[in-house]
Amino acid sequence: MESTHIGFPIETVAVFLLLSVGAIFIDLFMHRHDKPISLKSAAGWSVFWILMALAFAGFLYVHHGAEVASLFVTGYALEKVLSVDNLFVMMAIFSWFAIPNNYRHRVLYWGIIGAIVFRGVFVAIGTGLLALGPWVEVVFAVIVGWTAVMMLKSGDDDDEIEDYSQHFAYRMVKRFYPIWPKLKGSAFVLSQKEVDAELAKPENADVQVGRVSKAARYATPMLLCLAVVELSDVMFAFDSVPAVIAVSREPLIVYSAMMFAILGLRTLYFVLEGLKQYLVHLEKAVIVLLFFIAFKLGLNATEHFFHHGYAIGATTSLYVVLGVLALGIIASLLFPGKKEEQAE
Repeated sequence: MESTHIGFPIETVAVFLLLSVGAIFIDLFMHRHDKPISLKSAAGWSVFWILMALAFAGFLYVHHGAEVASLFVTGYALEKVLSVDNLFVMMAIFSWFAIPNNYRHRVLYWGIIGAIVFRGVFVAIGTGLLALGPWVEVVFAVIVGWTAVMMLKSGDDDDEIEDYSQHFAYRMVKRFYPIWPKLKGSAFVLSQKEVDAELAKPENADVQVGRVSKAARYATPMLLCLAVVELSDVMFAFDSVPAVIAVSREPLIVYSAMMFAILGLRTLYFVLEGLKQYLVHLEKAVIVLLFFIAFKLGLNATEHFFHHGYAIGATTSLYVVLGVLALGIIASLLFPGKKEEQAE
């Protein structure tokens, strides 16, 4: 671990904020409409975020030297690799909630705000907060494995859910907070007036909004999905934050490296999502990876309890991810017939 000290130079913090926050606003502005993001656009935006990270690395090189720039790039690459698993979990979350493609970017881009806050807290507190990691990882491993089973049982059914009143997430939350059980565009919350207007429609005559009959705001399935996506971010932080902190104890280097990597992952998700349209067996590869992620989380967490000596490192995990994805791509190229059947 390197101990290079740079502190919080005003000009460095200013450049970091200018590049990261400015790029976020550009990204949000360019994707303000509820339209699906094409593979070409997603690839272009992924390159955009990489260039932003490299620009900041260049600034560090000029103002703080090669060693500091190297630490940033190392932390950036490590966070990127460790967070790749999160992409597949997010894909499963969207499949579980049956969120239409044209609304998914809204969930992910607003999820950026939560990621910035939570990662900042994790970095500020350091590894002390991560003492709960093993227990949390075991629970999350079970959740990821269960999600993979649900995704496997649903097969290729990507139909939009009309009414979420029977959805597991809805049933869990409705006892504590009023929920409107249908999507209302890309809205995360609805006012009482909007809910009353929806209830007045004939097709919503039988809709139940939970035990709370009146409330200032009602959550929608979009908000439930956003909450689960944020949870996945927090869970994966238990792995990535200690790893990046091991590279450098400098908060500014650690936080900036993690932020640029996370912001880039959001657009990388759409590259993967876009490939699904052309690679018909890629979703099966994603299900396999979800089971692997659950196994990896469980194995790594139980190592802390039982010291059995078995754990799956970042390099091995990356090789497995690349290998399974390669098999999914090859299978799609060799056996493309299923796509034609679905088109019919």
